[in-house]
Amino acid sequence: MDLKLKIKKLREGATLPYRATEGSAGMDLYACIDEEKTIAPGEILLIPTGIAIEIPSPDYVAYIFARSGLAIKHGVTLANSVGVVDSDYRGEVCVGLCNVGNTPYTIAPKERIAQMVISPVSLMPTVEVQELSDTERGKGGFGSTGKK
Repeated sequence: MDLKLKIKKLREGATLPYRATEGSAGMDLYACIDEEKTIAPGEILLIPTGIAIEIPSPDYVAYIFARSGLAIKHGVTLANSVGVVDSDYRGEVCVGLCNVGNTPYTIAPKERIAQMVISPVSLMPTVEVQELSDTERGKGGFGSTGKK
């Protein structure tokens, strides 16, 4: 199987994603917009990247993650926490950004707005059962294992 991520530019001015360093897990995604867009606190904007991708197999997925610098410094993160681009999707990759900070943030054309990581998917079959096995943790969740 030819394991190459195929990328198609859909808009003039689109920037192809790439890894900033050899050790980067994610490829930067860029805003493909004609003019600056400001995200007010509490607002959500859908920002196009101008690209579509072809993942070579249903055994892989593209995850879209926030850029840590935007999130920590400016409160701009993903509206859906992590985006999922399925292997059979061929439309434009867009990024839903939200501003959870206290001040407006302006996105410039060609600004790095998110990162995309290609990852394997476990495609295990599912089966309905009447009971699940017991564990020490059991149904304990939401902090049940302590603070440490």
